[in-house]
Amino acid sequence: MARYTGPSCRLCRREGIKLYLKGERCYTEKCSVDRRSYAPGQHGQRRRGKYSEYGLQLREKQKARRIYGVLEKQFRRYFKEADRRKGITGENLLQILESRLDNIVYRMGFALSRSEARQLVRHGHFTVNGQKVTIPSYQVSPGDVVAVKETSRGKGRFKELAELTRNQGRVEWLEVDSDNLTGKIIRLPNREEIDTPIEEHLIVELYSR
Repeated sequence: MARYTGPSCRLCRREGIKLYLKGERCYTEKCSVDRRSYAPGQHGQRRRGKYSEYGLQLREKQKARRIYGVLEKQFRRYFKEADRRKGITGENLLQILESRLDNIVYRMGFALSRSEARQLVRHGHFTVNGQKVTIPSYQVSPGDVVAVKETSRGKGRFKELAELTRNQGRVEWLEVDSDNLTGKIIRLPNREEIDTPIEEHLIVELYSR
C-alpha cells in the first residue's frame, strides 16, 4: 500500500498549522512550524495567495487525511460510510476517524503520536477484547477493551508510556487504566470532544460537488 514516507514536518508546514505528527517534538522549540512558518519548497516563502472555495475545501480534506494518516481511497470510503449513517455527515466522519484503533491507542496515551500508534499496532503490541489486532484502521466500538499485550508490558517503552498516561488529561469518552495499560471505549465522542482543528463541513461540501 502506498504511504507518504517523507518528512512529517513538511506536511505541517504545507498546511500552515501543527498537525502533531511527531509527538513530543511538536511541543518543543524544535518544531519546524514555529521555526519556519512558511510553506516548504523553493517558493515557500512567497506570500500565500487566497484560496478559491474549492481550494479551501481541498486543503481541509488534506489536513484531515494527514492528521489521521489516511490514504485518499480509504478517506473517501469513510465519507461514504458517514453519509449513509443517520445524523450529521461531518460529525459521523470524525467519529469514524476517531474510532480507528491507532487513534484510540493515541487517545489513551499509549503512544505519543498517531504514527507511533500505527507502528505499535502493526507490530502486534495491542489486543481488542483479548484478541491481538495488527490492523491500525480496525474500527473499535463502544464497550470494546483495548490493552497492551501481556508480553509487551514489561518492555521499556511501555513502562515510560504508563508514567506519561498517568500525568496526561483524560478523554471523557474513554476509560483508561494506566497501571494495567488497558482502556475501554465508553461511547463515541461528541463533536465538542474532538479537538482536531478540522472544519468538517468543508469536506462535506467538497465531496458533495
